[in-house]
Amino acid sequence: MNSRESKGFVRQIGVIALVICTLSIGFVSGRLYDGKGLGGSGSNDVIITGDKDKNIPKIDFDLFWNIWDTVADNYVNEENVDVKKMFYGSIKGLVSSLDDPATIFLDPEETESFNSSNEGKMFEGIGAELGYENGQIIVISPISGSPAEKAGIKARDTILKIDGKDIAPSENVFDVVQKIRGKSGSKVVLTVLHKGDLKAQEIEIIRGEITVPSIEIKSSDDSRVRVLKISRFTDSSLSEWEDNWDKAVDSLVKNKTKGIVLDLRGNPGGYFDAAVYAAEDFLPKGTVISKQEDRLGKVKEFKVSRKGRLLNVPVTVLVNAGSASASEILTGALQKNDRAKVIGEKTYGKGTAQSVLPFTDGSSLHLTTLKWLLPDGKWLNRDNPITPNTVVELTDEDFKNGIDPQLEKAVKTVLDEIR
Repeated sequence: MNSRESKGFVRQIGVIALVICTLSIGFVSGRLYDGKGLGGSGSNDVIITGDKDKNIPKIDFDLFWNIWDTVADNYVNEENVDVKKMFYGSIKGLVSSLDDPATIFLDPEETESFNSSNEGKMFEGIGAELGYENGQIIVISPISGSPAEKAGIKARDTILKIDGKDIAPSENVFDVVQKIRGKSGSKVVLTVLHKGDLKAQEIEIIRGEITVPSIEIKSSDDSRVRVLKISRFTDSSLSEWEDNWDKAVDSLVKNKTKGIVLDLRGNPGGYFDAAVYAAEDFLPKGTVISKQEDRLGKVKEFKVSRKGRLLNVPVTVLVNAGSASASEILTGALQKNDRAKVIGEKTYGKGTAQSVLPFTDGSSLHLTTLKWLLPDGKWLNRDNPITPNTVVELTDEDFKNGIDPQLEKAVKTVLDEIR
């Protein structure tokens, strides 16, 4: 394909993308990013017009086409000139200029992989949620009981290499996830730097089948207190998650549970609406759960709209550095409304929502469109995460010895309220 033909292809695809945008794109409610990042709620229409902002500087696109033609016609290895890769790469470059790791463009193949990874409850890999911070890939949280956790991967680890190869500056979280993911039984070696360490180490991980129940009820050392473990705020659908939540709450009510430890450690988030639904069972009707702020500074409140079933049951919340997004929304709602004390370590600090815009060619744009605020109006972010009422660390030695001082403190705190 010569430069004239390739330019025609690109312009054809570009027109299609522009038409899609102009015809009002409904944001997908509750869709996720970073594996299970916080999604938006509701629907918004996007209209793109030529005179939207008179202050936008004029750009001479002749430079773009000149470089396109020069590459297509003169690059030494002609077989490496892939028009589709050039086109999608150009869009990725545009999106990356925002310097927002949560805003990404996925080509059709990447979009298909992303969608399949969020369907169902089982996948193959190491079992860790990844994020992007200060130009580096970090571990938000290893999934409890996963190959990653068993191998020694921790929340806040920085991933430097995959199988001995450096992570390129141009690679985003999705690119890294694709390299780490693989068939069950296969091996991957990650070079990681634990938070606070000066020397990186290589960790060999045997990939496995990762099955994680979204909600579990566990016993504690005191029969009056039950541990309600939420691993994520997603299932195959929001309605399925809400059904699982209802079953858990019904069980707690039926068994006349006296106190609850809500364990959100290592929970990377999920559907915002799921966090709201859970909060409604603990807070009185009309209570502010969270707020959203758009690019114009307009703030919308989300309040309890139904009668809760656990209003009079004492509750304590457990969090750590792997608690992010929707789990922080729930924690903040209970803490800021004086409904629960929070035990553990500072949370991750993710208070932005990504809307997913699908295109007819199979590609998609994951775009940050909202900020999530705590009930007191403060923006939840890396500089303003949830700070526990009582800080309790879980050391490597505790983990190796099967000791959980965080859970012990949470149970004791609930028992103090029961008495």
